Amino acid sequence: MRYAIRHVTRFDYAETVDFARCNLRLQPIDWPGQRVEDYTLNVTPGGRTAPARAQAGLAHVTRLVLDRPTRELTIESVAHMTVERPIPIPAADDPTIAAVGALARASRDLSPLSPAAYLYASPRIPVNEDIGAWCAPDLSSERGVLDAAIELARRIQREFDFDPTATLVDTPPAEAFAKKGGVCQDFAQIMLCGLRAAGIPAAYASGYLRTLPPPGEPRLVGADATHAWVLVWAGEARGWVGVDPTNGIWMAEDHVIVAIGRDYGDIAPIDGIVLGSGAQDMHVSVDVAPQD
Repeated sequence: MRYAIRHVTRFDYAETVDFARCNLRLQPIDWPGQRVEDYTLNVTPGGRTAPARAQAGLAHVTRLVLDRPTRELTIESVAHMTVERPIPIPAADDPTIAAVGALARASRDLSPLSPAAYLYASPRIPVNEDIGAWCAPDLSSERGVLDAAIELARRIQREFDFDPTATLVDTPPAEAFAKKGGVCQDFAQIMLCGLRAAGIPAAYASGYLRTLPPPGEPRLVGADATHAWVLVWAGEARGWVGVDPTNGIWMAEDHVIVAIGRDYGDIAPIDGIVLGSGAQDMHVSVDVAPQD
């Protein structure tokens, strides 16, 4: 499937902003099953941009410096992608959860996607005994890792309510878990907390869902916005496999990965500093249009 992706973020400032320096993680990465054909970044009212190094995880980072007074800032990210990713099928010979954990702990891989880097708690996803205990029935050590992962994702999708009013971007997993509701970021963080408690390497994936579903299929929750889901490391042969707990499905052709990290803090689409006074309003629009 070929996609045209347009992601627009507009900031309206109550007072004039004299200076801003932002990190943009908006350009999708190349990843098994997806390829970036072309990419354009447009900033209004201009500014200086330069590539920057990702501090953690896997992302394309662009440093934006705005040094002219302004009351608004618009950042438009446009990409054309090809996504050809089959739906994973758990197999009888998949490694068990215990085997995957042992392999990850023994890994000497120092790359941004070393499984050992995603075994442990991270700044936004601390250890939580309640979440670990709730997830544990699906994550027994002798169970195949992919079979366990998709069952846990489906249980989260069944038992938690998708409620954009329940949480904020900085809501910790424990609060969303207690409310049994939230958005895709919350569901991904709860699942990550449970997987890591069971010794499974698990990463936070940020990206997009196709806006329009195929004929006869339901529209996925999380389209028209940035989306979040989970990557599970399933051993050397399988590698990283995506699972979407918001929709209870595998990552396949409907998903486009932009960046991968330990949690949202590693790969937020936009962060940085703004020098000014007064409030700001942020408006985000995402369109992932199939081209085939």
